[in-house]
Amino acid sequence: MVSEATGTVTAFGRCSPSQALCVFAASSNAVAPEFFAAATELGRRLGERRLTLVYGGGKVGLMGAVARAVHAHGGRVVAVIPHYLKTKELLYDTADEIVVTDGLRDRKAIMEERAGGFVALPGGFGTLEETLEVITLKQLRRHTKPVVLLNSAEFFRPLLALFEQLFAQRFARPESARLYHVASDPAAALTYLDAYQAESVPGKWL
Repeated sequence: MVSEATGTVTAFGRCSPSQALCVFAASSNAVAPEFFAAATELGRRLGERRLTLVYGGGKVGLMGAVARAVHAHGGRVVAVIPHYLKTKELLYDTADEIVVTDGLRDRKAIMEERAGGFVALPGGFGTLEETLEVITLKQLRRHTKPVVLLNSAEFFRPLLALFEQLFAQRFARPESARLYHVASDPAAALTYLDAYQAESVPGKWL
């Protein structure tokens, strides 16, 4: 099923991560095999649970690896993609549902609205931007959903070190580390999601 999404999407509310999980991930085919292995394992685990993957709609890179594994193991895939990326070379056109948006901002809003939680796999500028946005929205109390950084091969170590610098130099509250969770592998990520309970988060301002 293909649908067109236009206009403004309102701030998303709360729903269970057991319903749908948003995954942010690289679109590069050139990354190391261990990253593909983790993406495939995450997709397999989601599929075996008959969960729904909500993601950026690509068939390339780690994005494609997750989507194919979800499908191969019985899960459902919702691809959300801007119209200018909807090409045969990029689109995972066997998704159960394809949502075509005007642009990247609409794409993010729809993924955020439809997911009960977020997992960030290693990725480039786009993946980092998507991940930081959902962390920031949680900081601003626009949602209370879980956010997990899947730290395959210690990919996020430099980013986490930068976060520590933000806390140390008082650009952010140290308590803001509770806005996200770092998992070493897909099994640990899902264990955290299974046990997650929303809690009051610290305000942004020092």
